[in-house]
Amino acid sequence: MNRKEIGEIKRRLDKDKGNISAVRGCYVNAKGEVISVFRRAVGMMSEDEQKQYYALFRKVLSGVPGKTGIDVVFTADQMTQGQAHPLLMELRDSALSDEGAVSELYQRIIDHYHSEDDYAILLLSDIYDVPQRSADGHRREDEDGIFTYVLCCVCPVKQAKAGLMYSAEDQDFRDMSCGRTLSAPELGFMFPAFDDRTSNIYNALYYVRNANDIHEDFVDAVFATELPMPGPVQKAAFEDILQETLKEDLSFPVMQAVSDRLRENVEIKKQDKSGETPVISAPEVKTILADCGLPLEKLEAFDDAYEKQFGRGASLSAANIVDTKCLRVKTPNVSIQVNPDFSDLVETRVIDGKKYILIRAEEDVQINGVAVSILEE
Repeated sequence: MNRKEIGEIKRRLDKDKGNISAVRGCYVNAKGEVISVFRRAVGMMSEDEQKQYYALFRKVLSGVPGKTGIDVVFTADQMTQGQAHPLLMELRDSALSDEGAVSELYQRIIDHYHSEDDYAILLLSDIYDVPQRSADGHRREDEDGIFTYVLCCVCPVKQAKAGLMYSAEDQDFRDMSCGRTLSAPELGFMFPAFDDRTSNIYNALYYVRNANDIHEDFVDAVFATELPMPGPVQKAAFEDILQETLKEDLSFPVMQAVSDRLRENVEIKKQDKSGETPVISAPEVKTILADCGLPLEKLEAFDDAYEKQFGRGASLSAANIVDTKCLRVKTPNVSIQVNPDFSDLVETRVIDGKKYILIRAEEDVQINGVAVSILEE
């Protein structure tokens, strides 16, 4: 799913737009014991409750594509011979009305999700009449499609901090606790995927709050399929390829050029109204390296190592590889963060046999928030 498709479904999570009749849930303590199973009719909730529930589910659709929002792909064998995909299909087809299927999903999550906190498993089902429009913008109602999907999120339950709160009964402030509250989801998923504005039962969208922890046990239990290489692993592998293949030719200007050019390409792709996820390919990086004057044998070595690590023709999510918000320069004792738009202010130089990182500073120099002057020798 791309950003545009995810955004279209995300906008449905609103009390005035969706066809959501109820939220189902299971409250589990840290020991894995079920405290309660519940079903809340949306129509019986207050407006504030509806908003808060929808906000939790929208979080599942707020991941960075390719990093915290991961495409799950099922093979034909997994769809016909496995147990995970048929369970997801039953949940979708029954709109969560199959009690056995719902209970089985709860149990799979409880058996394989590990948490130090209590948590809640929340589920909802929605039926979306997907509007189709002609080139001139008019709706073609006879061609509208129907997209039925389920959303699941797993939310930690935290003990709210006690504090001095106003008591209407006593008309003053007393030490009171707010009890336990649902926190933002740790993980969640949508099934099936919404690709090309239609249902794709071969895919699901998986959300994790922390890209460094994809909860492999949960993935095995709920999807029973392998995920793409996690974002942090992709980044580390890409950096290793650069270091191992370019060696002494990987200078500060070369790495600076790679970061700047990739960031520029990402920004250009973000302006594309198609909503496609910005990606990085081996030919793209090779072009940048060639423009930096690196020898052909280094370019070929990079190409071979990239193919061996990621596969021929593989593209990587740009969000996993390049930080578009910051250029970080680090030594064992000093760390510098630079606005990428001004990376040309930083350079390296050897002076009297010693290596330096130089930062051009014309004005407004501060140390610990205090403006200082730079004196001429």
